[in-house]
Amino acid sequence: MPDSVATHEVFNQPEPLVGYDLFAGNAPLRDALKFNAPSLDMAPLAALGARLGTAEMQLHARLANVHAPQLRTHDRFGRRADVVEFHPSYHALMAAAVEAGLHGTPWAEPAPLRDSLPPPPGEGQGGGAPHVQRAAGFMLFTELEPSVLCPISMTYAVTPALRSNAAIYADWGPRLTSRRYDPALKPWHEKPGLTMGMGMTEKQGGSDVRANTTRAEPDGSDAWGQRMRVTGHKWFFSAPMCDAFLILAQTASGLSCLFLPRVLPDGRLNALRIQRLKDKLGNKANASSEVEFEGATAWLVGDEGRGVPQILEMGTMTRLDCALGTSGLMRQALALALNHTSQRQAFGKRLIEQPLMRNVLADLALESEAATALAIRLARAFDRRGDAHEAAMARLLTPVAKFWICKRGSPFAQEAMECLGGNGYVEEGGEGVMARIYREMPLNSIWEGAGNIMALDLLRALRKADAAAALAHELQPARGAHPALDRLASALPTRVEEMATEAEARRLAQDVALAVQAALLLQTAPPAVFAAFCDSRLGGDWGQAFGTLGARTDFDTLIARAMPR
Repeated sequence: MPDSVATHEVFNQPEPLVGYDLFAGNAPLRDALKFNAPSLDMAPLAALGARLGTAEMQLHARLANVHAPQLRTHDRFGRRADVVEFHPSYHALMAAAVEAGLHGTPWAEPAPLRDSLPPPPGEGQGGGAPHVQRAAGFMLFTELEPSVLCPISMTYAVTPALRSNAAIYADWGPRLTSRRYDPALKPWHEKPGLTMGMGMTEKQGGSDVRANTTRAEPDGSDAWGQRMRVTGHKWFFSAPMCDAFLILAQTASGLSCLFLPRVLPDGRLNALRIQRLKDKLGNKANASSEVEFEGATAWLVGDEGRGVPQILEMGTMTRLDCALGTSGLMRQALALALNHTSQRQAFGKRLIEQPLMRNVLADLALESEAATALAIRLARAFDRRGDAHEAAMARLLTPVAKFWICKRGSPFAQEAMECLGGNGYVEEGGEGVMARIYREMPLNSIWEGAGNIMALDLLRALRKADAAAALAHELQPARGAHPALDRLASALPTRVEEMATEAEARRLAQDVALAVQAALLLQTAPPAVFAAFCDSRLGGDWGQAFGTLGARTDFDTLIARAMPR
């Protein structure tokens, strides 16, 4: 007798999306790069996109999430260990991200080139635009696995802040931009490459860091400057196996920024005690922890009592990454939906041929492309800080992009999951990536300042810069292109200048985002994309859910442009 009996034949099940080129299949990203950085060398991104779509890398992404980090507070003899153990696939992903330079490429440029005003966007600096190039790579990697990018993003954000302590920066700077990954818990001078994290929030304050109670007392000085002894806790302390952290602590002069290494220069472990790892909705491969400092050693970075301004500058970098990350997740969710619906049949047709499904897919494609356009535009502003307009746009668009793109992520993921039906809700197999994306989506909206914090930050930006003039200049190329955009663009400068109440700040952030997205799509996308965006998002020819575009929409163009293969 046979060992088993086949009860049915498996058919009408899509092949998984594997072995494809993430960069070659992403026309909206390529067009955004051509517009914002026309002289950018695309070869590294092409190589990265090809690598990230392989079965090997997808397996690493799955295993890093299935085998979550494990905390070991003590060794078997009872001594404090305070280490987090990761699956080998986590380290493989970290090595790939570091090799791609996603943690420090912009800071590896010579300072005179990096900080000067380049010629038109993307030109100069040896033909490159390091923040734009790094942003595109970050988005591509997010499509594969976003969790491991937490320490990558934090290293990117904190490295420039270390310049406020020249001695530490001289020692750590070259290794923070090195493309060699070394997870070993060793002193900095024994490692070819380093990563850094941040520890800001405490349980009693959260985003209100001025409520922090962690204290730092003077403990002499050495080659790295003022040494401090730190006592207190941090409620969210992500990636606790990084080599060092920038933290906030109260000193005699107020809240100050401190550099706290995991291993002291003499090889002793610092007094950083990991209490537990967070059990999170998503972001499973990343170890987020609660820690206590029991007289830990740290060094002052910048002026004592000036910690908040330094943290705000670092927050600007991480908020860019939140917008980039959500844009990348949108793109991957869309790619999975298109892959499934182009193969699955129902009611005598492929799903992608069904009119209602075409509306949903086109609407998702529209949202994804608009997010990509805005996120890459923001990265361009980081490359051109010497330009007054670009500096104003960086300050204005950072909270706007972080607020709007991240807010759109969760409903986007839910709709994309619905395109797969029950298969989308199941975690098994290649298509199980969709469930992982859905659980990941809320993170970027909450992390580094939730929606209300972004709206308040937008108000601060409006008060400190000529935001109305900068916004009008940004929207000028699109004037006259669509009546709905003209109406919004004409009203925004007055609303910006007169904005005085917090209660309306979210609406303003939404409308600024939509106006800038529309103006960008006019310049980077086919006319059908621009028209559909303005008709739906600005003109009111849209419902309260995805898949409610008007019947005159060019669905064919929107869907064909978004196909991942």
